[in-house]
Amino acid sequence: MSRTPNYEFQEWWNKQREKNTNTNNLDPLDDNLKKLEYGHSSPPPFTALDVDSSTAANSATSDHDRSGRKERSRSARQLTWVCLLKFQQLAASLGWLSHGLLFLLRTAHRRITDSASFRGDTSRLYRAIRFFLITVLLLLGFELVAFFKGWHFSPPDPSDVLGVIGVVYAAWLDVRATYLSPPLQSLANLCTVLFIVQSVDRVILILGCFWIKFRRLKPVASVDYDGPGQSVEDFPMVLVQIPMCNEREVYQQSIGAVCILDWPKERMLVQVLDDSDEVDTQQLIKAEVHKWQQRGVRIIYRHRLIRTGYKAGNLKSAMNCDYVKDYEFVAIFDADFQPTPDFLKKTVPYFKGKDDLALVQARWAFVNKDENLLTRLQNINLSFHFEVEQQVNGIFMNFFGFNGTAGVWRIKALEESGGWLDRTTVEDMDIAVRAHLCGWKFVFLNDVKCLCELPETYEAYKKQQHRWHSGPMQLFRLCFLDILRSKVSWVKKVNLIFLFFLLRKLILPFYSFTLFCIILPLTMFLPEAELPAWVVCYIPGIMSLLSVLPAPRSFPFIVPYLLFENTMSVTKFNAMISGLLRFGSSYEWVVTKKLGRSSETDLVAFEKEAEPLMRSTSLHRSSSDSGIEELSKLELSKKTGKTKKNRLFRKELYLALILLTASVRSLLSAQGIHFYFLLFQGISFLVVGLDLIGEQVS
Repeated sequence: MSRTPNYEFQEWWNKQREKNTNTNNLDPLDDNLKKLEYGHSSPPPFTALDVDSSTAANSATSDHDRSGRKERSRSARQLTWVCLLKFQQLAASLGWLSHGLLFLLRTAHRRITDSASFRGDTSRLYRAIRFFLITVLLLLGFELVAFFKGWHFSPPDPSDVLGVIGVVYAAWLDVRATYLSPPLQSLANLCTVLFIVQSVDRVILILGCFWIKFRRLKPVASVDYDGPGQSVEDFPMVLVQIPMCNEREVYQQSIGAVCILDWPKERMLVQVLDDSDEVDTQQLIKAEVHKWQQRGVRIIYRHRLIRTGYKAGNLKSAMNCDYVKDYEFVAIFDADFQPTPDFLKKTVPYFKGKDDLALVQARWAFVNKDENLLTRLQNINLSFHFEVEQQVNGIFMNFFGFNGTAGVWRIKALEESGGWLDRTTVEDMDIAVRAHLCGWKFVFLNDVKCLCELPETYEAYKKQQHRWHSGPMQLFRLCFLDILRSKVSWVKKVNLIFLFFLLRKLILPFYSFTLFCIILPLTMFLPEAELPAWVVCYIPGIMSLLSVLPAPRSFPFIVPYLLFENTMSVTKFNAMISGLLRFGSSYEWVVTKKLGRSSETDLVAFEKEAEPLMRSTSLHRSSSDSGIEELSKLELSKKTGKTKKNRLFRKELYLALILLTASVRSLLSAQGIHFYFLLFQGISFLVVGLDLIGEQVS
C-alpha cells in the first residue's frame, strides 16, 4: 500500500513547476524528488500541470483545508516538543537548586557541629540581635494565627464576643498603632534624612570626579629625575620603610620590590622593620635581607625587643635612629605592597619647590581582585575610594586620609606634626589630621599605582574593616577639640568634622545598619510605620550604580555589591560604636593576613631585575641567594602549622533569620518590593554568616 501523499511537499512542488512553465523537460533532480515523494519509480497519473483553470478553482478549497490540517498538525508537534523542552529545563533547574541546597545544608551542618567554629560572641550588639530575633519570631507566630483567622484583612472588633487570642490581638493592634509605630516612624524619617544627605555627598563627589576628568586636572611635578643632565647629588636622600609582623607569606615580594627601586643606591636606605614574634619568620626575613645586602643594596634589618604600639610604635622606633636626620623623605610600604621600580621617580619630584607639601600618596592596585566574589566587591569599594574620594579631596581640599602605605612623607612634616602616635588603631589617619591642622598640604596621584593584595577570607576582611571603622571614632574623640582650636579656616574645620568624620565615618554605618537591618524588618510587624519603595530600592540602586562607575568591569556585580554593603553594615556599626564609646574591642590591632598570591611570579621578576646588581658588585651567589632554602623552610612551616577552618558568624546568621522572618510577614501583606529586598538581603546575610563568600580554607 502506498504512503499518504505529503501535501506540504506537493504545495512546494507545484510552486516550483509554475515558476518553470516555459521549461518542457523535467530536471533530473526534480524527477528523483518525485520518485522519493511517491515511493515508486513511475510518475503519478497526473501532475499539477495537467489541471486546467476550472479544476484549479474547484480544488482551492480542498487545498486550503489540507493546509489548515497541516498547520494544526505541525502546531501540535511543536507544542509537544516545546513542552518536553520546558520539562527538561525545569528538571535541570530543580536538580541544580536541590544540589545547591544540599551543599548549603551540608556546609551549615559541618560548621555548626564544629565547636571550634562556633565560638561564643558576648558582645552587647550580639545580645541585642538575639533578643530582636526572638521578638520577631514570636510576632510572626502571632501574625500567622491572625492571618488564618482572617483578622489580617479585617481586624477583630473588641465589642464582639472574641476568644482570648482575639482580645489579645485587638489590644496588640491598639498598642502598636498608638505607642510603637510613631517612634519607629520618627526614627525611620531621621535615618531617611541621613541617607539622603549621605547620598547627596556621594553625588557631589562623583560630579567633582567628572569635573576633574573633563578639565584634566592633575598635580604637576616641577622636576623630572629621568631627564638629561641629572647627577647623583640632584637626587634627595630617601628612607624606605617596610613595617611587618609575621608576614611570612609576602615578605619576599615586598623586600624584593623595594630593593630594585630605580634610585641611586647611595641615596636610598631600606629599613625592614620586623615585629614578628615567630622565630622562624624572623630567620627567614633576616636571610632575605642578608641576600640583598650581598647584592649591594643598602638595607638593614630591625627587630624591637619591646613590641608596644603596634605599627605606630614600630615606625616611631625606626624614626628615632640617629642616621634618619640625613634623609629628607620617607617612603612607607606595607609587607604585601609591591611598588614599581620607577615609584620614587614618579612621586618624589612633586616635593621640589613645594615646601608646604607633606605627603604624596599613590593609588592601590590589586593582584587578586578577580580571585573570588569577596575580592571583586572589595575592588569596587576601594576603586571608588581612590578614584573619587581621595582624588576629589586631594584636588579641591589638599587633604585626605593617609592610607598608611604607598606614600612618601616629608620627614620635617612628620616631626612638626608630632610624629607617630599609638593612641588609636589608625595611626595613618591620625598623623594626616595633625599634619593638616598644622597647615601642611597633600597630593594624591591617581595615575601612580602600587600593587598589593586584598584579603580573600571573610574573617580577615571583617577584622580589617573593624579596625578601619573603630579607629576613626577613637581619633574623632581625641582630636575634636584640637580641630576647633586650630588656626585653619572654618571651611577646613567643617570639612574635617562634618564630612570627614561624622558623615563618612559615623552616619554612614549608623543609618545603613539601623535602616535596613532594624527599621525595615520592624515595619513589617508594625505596618503603621512604613518605608517608601524609593528608600528601600531606588536610591540604594542608584548609589550602587554610581559606586561601580570607577570600576566599569564590575557592573555585573551591582546587586551583590548592594546586598554585601548592607551585610557589612553590622560589622561597621559595631566597630563605630566600639570606637565611639571606648569598648575594649576598639583597641585590638590585628594584622590582616594575606596569602601571597603573586609571590612566585614576582620572585622570578625580582631575580631578573637583580642581575645587574649582581654583576655590578662582582659577588658570587651562594646557594642561599636564590631563595630556595628560605622557600623550603617556609613551605615546611606552612605544612606543620595549625590547619585553618572556615567559621560561622552568629550576628550575621541571626540577622539572616530576622530578615527572612520579616520577608514571610511581608509576603502575608503582599508588599511586593519590600518582600524581595528582605528575601535577598536575608540570603546575603546567610551566605556571609556561613562564610561562603570568600576563600574556602577548609
